[in-house]
Amino acid sequence: MNGKRATAFVPGHVTAFFSAHPAADPAAAGSRGAGLTLSDGVDVTVTLADDASAVGGTATLTLDGESASIGAVADVLAALDVRAQVVLETDLPVGAGFGVSGASALGTALAANAVADRGRSENELVRLAHEAEVERGTGLGDVVAQARGGIPIRVEPGAPGHGELDGIPAHTRVEYVTFGELSTEAVLAGDTAVLTEAGERALSRLRADPRVPTLMDASREFAERAGLLVPEVAEAIDAVDAVEADDGPGTGAAMAMLGRTVFALGTGLSDAGYDPTVCHTHPAGARVIDGDG
Repeated sequence: MNGKRATAFVPGHVTAFFSAHPAADPAAAGSRGAGLTLSDGVDVTVTLADDASAVGGTATLTLDGESASIGAVADVLAALDVRAQVVLETDLPVGAGFGVSGASALGTALAANAVADRGRSENELVRLAHEAEVERGTGLGDVVAQARGGIPIRVEPGAPGHGELDGIPAHTRVEYVTFGELSTEAVLAGDTAVLTEAGERALSRLRADPRVPTLMDASREFAERAGLLVPEVAEAIDAVDAVEADDGPGTGAAMAMLGRTVFALGTGLSDAGYDPTVCHTHPAGARVIDGDG
């Protein structure tokens, strides 16, 4: 290692609902839908390497201190022609619907560009990370949402130059409980026709009424129509609904796509007797936060 390093922070992303839109060009492929970016996220530190034997652009990759392999990270480094040590640190559960893979790819793009002085623009770096995620089958819309921040609505699929984003102008407390992993690759590799129809319906509903309660209602309806709702999450959603029925109107809970994770706004899960992790929606998108390159 030559010692030069940069660190980027990328917010986590919970997808409330989505529709899949494949394309031959990975920059044009993606998803439409909506979700929440989170103050809990991924710190990505890229340290330049002198190791000429580095394969695929990356010398070593660790996730919370353990050796890891994330194909999209290696692809981003290769596209930027950067050999580096990449260290990922996050409190988010991996494989549970928080966009950790997309955050890792985007953070690597931002930090590697900074430390290696590649001179790429934000849109170019978002495109590189998005393409890597799409080609690896690990995500369709997390990267563009995480680049934007807030409560993003993915109006049209794809990376910058293809996609279009809007958002709900709001900020809220978020609670979540994770019951385990759900394979994004397996779902996206299967028949997504029913899922996409449900996602298009949910998006139309939200665009007609872009408010947080509508987002949550549309998310719950999507999970049921798409056949993705798992028992543990359904039980938690029912528990939150029961408490809110007694205490007054609320926004309920919903399932994170794609993971065995339930999320709620305000204190819904706490009030229902769960011990959730608490964070907030993140007001800004991914960014470089430190560097000495």
